[in-house]
Formats: sequence, C-alpha cells, structure tokens
Amino acid sequence: MTQQDARFEDGGDRPLNLGALDTEDLQVVSTLAQDAIFPASEMQWLAKERRFAVLLNRFRWEDKTAAERRKRSVERVQSLLAVDNVVAVASQGVERGDADTILSVLSVSFEPGEDADGAVILTLAGDGAIRLKVEALEVTLKDVTRPYKAPSKTAPSHPE
Repeated sequence: MTQQDARFEDGGDRPLNLGALDTEDLQVVSTLAQDAIFPASEMQWLAKERRFAVLLNRFRWEDKTAAERRKRSVERVQSLLAVDNVVAVASQGVERGDADTILSVLSVSFEPGEDADGAVILTLAGDGAIRLKVEALEVTLKDVTRPYKAPSKTAPSHPE
C-alpha cells in the first residue's frame, strides 16, 4: 500500500481546525487566512489569558477549485484566528473598536526573537498591521460557522 499526501479536495466540506507551532505551519494558516475580512470591533485581546482573537470572514481558498469545477458559487466562512502566549499588542493604521472599519488580512507571519519568543504580525491591506509580542508561537485557525456564498460571488484577486 502506497502512501499519498493529502490534497485540498480530500478535506471536502469539513471545517478547518488548524494549529501552528512553527513558521512552516504558520505559512499554511497565513495562506488560508489571506483575504479574510473583519470589522475592527471583532478583535479582542484577553490580557489575563494572554490570548488575542479575531473573528474573520474567511474566503475558502481550499474550496475554490472545486467550486469552479462544479460551477457553483465560491464561499466564505466565519473563522476564529487565535494567537496564544501574547504579552503585548500594538497596531499601526488600525482604528480598533470601530465597527465601521473593515480590515482585510494580507498575511500572518512570525518574526523570531532570541529564544522561543518573537512577534506574530498580521499584515492588513492599506498599510495596516497588528503586532503581537509572544513568548512562544501558537496560532490556531478554526471555522466556527457553516460556509456561505461569498457576497461578491468572485474569488479575491491580486494584481501582479
């Protein structure tokens, strides 16, 4: 019996529940969170729990090819992006708490420190960024609703 790597199609319509403990894992989370949108009011730092969380409306990149092949609408899903071990939060170009401000995720990356510490950086469209100083890298991305048709009916695109 030969083993074969998993493919996006193998996931079907199951909700994502991914964890990242190193930069390689975080790249997968970043790819799946790219183009997620959220109101600034959906961010929360729970200082006592050392957790930063944001409720995203995530584009389902893992379903895009299947949707196109089956000629059905592309989808979004609400997902919780959580970062643990957070000791400080800073932002640039972000009006926190303003429900009218809609933000869009470009990437999630990690800048290592001297030991296991460092910073998780959420880079946002429009020159915004959120910097989360962490004692260790621990990020989760979990779908929390059923997928729904993307209101735009199209996949996000990026000019090259």
